[in-house]
Amino acid sequence: MWQRVRHMLIKEFIQVFRDPRMRTVIFVIPCFQVMVIGYAVSTDVKHVATAVLDRDNSPASRDLVARFVQSGYFDVVANVDNDRQARDLIDRSQASVVLQFDHGFAEDLRTGRSGRLQVIVDGTDSNTASIEFSYANKIATAYSSQVLGQRIDIALGPAGRSGSLDLRTRSWFNDNLESRNFFVPGVLVVVVTLATLLLTSMAVVREREIGTMEQIMVTPITPGEFILGKTVPFALIGFVDVILVTLIGVFWFEVPIRGSPLLLLLATAVYLMTTLGVGLLISTLSQTQQQAMMSTFFFFFPAMLLSGFAFPIANMPEWVQWLTLANPIRYYLAIVRSVFLKGVGLEVLWPQVLALFGMGAVTLELAVRRFHKTL
Repeated sequence: MWQRVRHMLIKEFIQVFRDPRMRTVIFVIPCFQVMVIGYAVSTDVKHVATAVLDRDNSPASRDLVARFVQSGYFDVVANVDNDRQARDLIDRSQASVVLQFDHGFAEDLRTGRSGRLQVIVDGTDSNTASIEFSYANKIATAYSSQVLGQRIDIALGPAGRSGSLDLRTRSWFNDNLESRNFFVPGVLVVVVTLATLLLTSMAVVREREIGTMEQIMVTPITPGEFILGKTVPFALIGFVDVILVTLIGVFWFEVPIRGSPLLLLLATAVYLMTTLGVGLLISTLSQTQQQAMMSTFFFFFPAMLLSGFAFPIANMPEWVQWLTLANPIRYYLAIVRSVFLKGVGLEVLWPQVLALFGMGAVTLELAVRRFHKTL
């Protein structure tokens, strides 16, 4: 048995690595993807292009604008004189936020009335718009509290102030709330999933297209040995990709890995049972490599969207949340992020590992049975 499997392994490695372009696709492209996506995928909102429509033109309005700029979240790119100019900047995407002060802003503050500041935001991207509103609200609230404190000091002196709430926040696992620490481990999942799915989904159908399937059929190799010989090379490639992406994430993007790397490799081994099984199942069902590739993408994109990579599963409709329970990427993504950021061990992550093992066993069994029917 092992001799037949060994020959299959040698054949697969030769077939994969004899093409220099395939070596680039397997090892160089994943690293390039991590570098690009690691910089590009971010929900942090900084240096927002901001226009100012200041009809009051007072020291108070200029002071508040300066606070917006000093926060690092807003950059004033234009000062406009009327609503039409402000609207034109937003229409042309030259500004995302407009700060509008009406006449009497400073006078309202001086006499104890509420000074009115209107924040106009380009709502095309609702997520970015909500973050910009949140930043603007925090800056305006801090300014309002300072103005109120100064008014109390003038009227009653410092002794007239009542006790205040001292709120101190702390974020666990991601101290600075950097979205890169959240997304880079997710990119690892994307790269490993796509690479192993694509390679295995074309494994059997490629034998059929190049005419070697008939030669395999007359050999004494069993369906299980054939599947083993097809999956082990791609599993090793998946491990290499995991190690490469992890090294880039830790040493280049400085994403902390607080958990055990051995647990990460163990979870990867269990997860690869599922991706390799799904890929081989697709390969046995497809007639051409083009069909296999299209079927892989039809599986990959919905599974990734429903994995929690970019959108929290808790925010999805309840029936969709139930649907995600059959998604292996969901469990592997939770494991990877927990190992990187939380540093938890198998005593916490065993339900996810067990779910992946069950899915992997089922998909590999289906692939073996399907190949047996093909023979």
